[in-house]
Amino acid sequence: MATTRKPLDQVVIAVLANRLDSIVREMTNTLFRTGRSAILNTAKDFSCSIVTADNQLLSSAEGLPIHVLGGGRQTQSMHEFHPDLAVGDAFLHNDPYLGNTHTADHTILVPIFVDGVHLFTVAAKAHQADCGNSDPSTYMPFAKDLYQEGGLNFPCVRIQRNYQDVDDIIRMCRRRIRVPEVWYGDYLAALGAARIGERRLKSLVERYGVEAIGEFVREWLDYSERRMTHAIRALPAGRLTAQGRHDTLPGLPNGVPVKVIVEVKPGEGIVEVDLRENIDCVPVGVNLSQTCATAGALIGVLNCIDPGVPRNEGSFRRIRILLRENCVVGIPRFPACTSMATSNVTNRLINATQRAFSMLGDGHGLAEGAASMGAGFGVVSGNDRRLGGAPFVNQLVIGNNGGPGAPHCDGWVTYCMPDAAASVMVDSVEIIEQKYPLLIRSLRLVEDSGGAGRHRGGPAGEITYGPLYDPMTVAYFAEMHEDPPQGTHGGKPGSTSAVYKVTRDGQEEPLPPIGLVELQPGECIRGFEAGGGGYGSPLARDPERVRHDVLEGWVSLAQARDVYGVQLSGARNDASLSVDAVATAARRRELLQA
Repeated sequence: MATTRKPLDQVVIAVLANRLDSIVREMTNTLFRTGRSAILNTAKDFSCSIVTADNQLLSSAEGLPIHVLGGGRQTQSMHEFHPDLAVGDAFLHNDPYLGNTHTADHTILVPIFVDGVHLFTVAAKAHQADCGNSDPSTYMPFAKDLYQEGGLNFPCVRIQRNYQDVDDIIRMCRRRIRVPEVWYGDYLAALGAARIGERRLKSLVERYGVEAIGEFVREWLDYSERRMTHAIRALPAGRLTAQGRHDTLPGLPNGVPVKVIVEVKPGEGIVEVDLRENIDCVPVGVNLSQTCATAGALIGVLNCIDPGVPRNEGSFRRIRILLRENCVVGIPRFPACTSMATSNVTNRLINATQRAFSMLGDGHGLAEGAASMGAGFGVVSGNDRRLGGAPFVNQLVIGNNGGPGAPHCDGWVTYCMPDAAASVMVDSVEIIEQKYPLLIRSLRLVEDSGGAGRHRGGPAGEITYGPLYDPMTVAYFAEMHEDPPQGTHGGKPGSTSAVYKVTRDGQEEPLPPIGLVELQPGECIRGFEAGGGGYGSPLARDPERVRHDVLEGWVSLAQARDVYGVQLSGARNDASLSVDAVATAARRRELLQA
């Protein structure tokens, strides 16, 4: 006689869901505390996750959205190339044509077996200080293809068998990477995080049993799908089109246009994102890998959905993303270069998607967030005399891009970029100066750089730094130099990015927005990132909020008067600054009639 299994208790499901997140957080803490490069142990540019044996993202906790939202595709390669999966295996995967994000993100995959059955795979993906590119940078914006990019490519290769390193792979990396000891330390950190996940998951299954854990996975993903369906049904129906544009590049005088068509179908509980009406792959390094195209669209949608909806494969069932082959925002054909896939065009995609949602009406969607990777996110390299002339390479994450204005709040000040908001951390000035031979001379937020609006965009950052002793190279990628982040519902755009070289005598020389510059001792690079777009009319902003912004130095008295229509009396440098309500009302009427 057939029997029906009793569903798991809802409390048990909640406990197990949180337990999985806690395992991912323990993996994250392990990698953060043991990583050797500053990009990992200061900026936290890495992500850990748990994927089911059938390649469904189950838990990612604090992971970078761009790293984890397409994670299920990467584990497929493990099954395809290694039918002999076994306990003690670990795989190194960074191939952007087989599910990875871009070459610089090395992923350690470890299959988890219980009683001989493959139940889960844990993943630890970490951005490298150096990945063997032809230039000392993990980003190659002008590379025509994978070969010119030059980074080591590992299409899901076995790097451990029976818990022992495959020395051939280790030697390859040591030979081709400029900072081999840093790479090896970061490899051990990622591997250690994955092995922590392996032990904790095995312990969890031993406690609850294989059958109960399998039932939990099914019910948790189904519950997540129901939550997403409910969230979508709360939205108005609409077919929405938004466009953005990446700045000009060599051979691309019109830049890279990005078009997003979003269709919200509340009756079906479906959101469809169509990216097929974009241009073919381009002969530079900004093409998106399929994982980044998928993750970028997901990020844009999820930014506009109830944040309480779990971020896993169950909820993603209700989001359909339409891609085409050989498309700059789609499925690249080998060997199209995807070196910048996690950032530039991806961020234009995220922005266009979330701005499309704002077309559903005031109260929906977001303005555009800033996404410059200028001097504040530059990759610095050279030789460190403090370490006997040993080479160093590292990406800084100490700049500041302004977050997008939202229906109910201002843009984040410490936003980073759309692809990594709320996950990457800001470098410490003191730690960076201890680890690398450079001096950061100034770091500040820029007045009037956030797009004005009822809810203001976040302000941009400015940074100035240079070598401490010897020449230093800086690779930088100041996108949004031409097309700033756009506002919505009457909100103003944020500020554009800019980069300068400061000579020994203090003269400033403009630099191209994307480039590689060598600084001599006494010289500096000075960079401005971009400001976030505003949401809603600036004339609808609470005057007291404008007063606060003026006191903080984020908004000038002139912008308060001429853009926000707020008349202030008193002085900024004491407690006397106040809103003149009568004069403000008159000024706003004047601006509305202009």
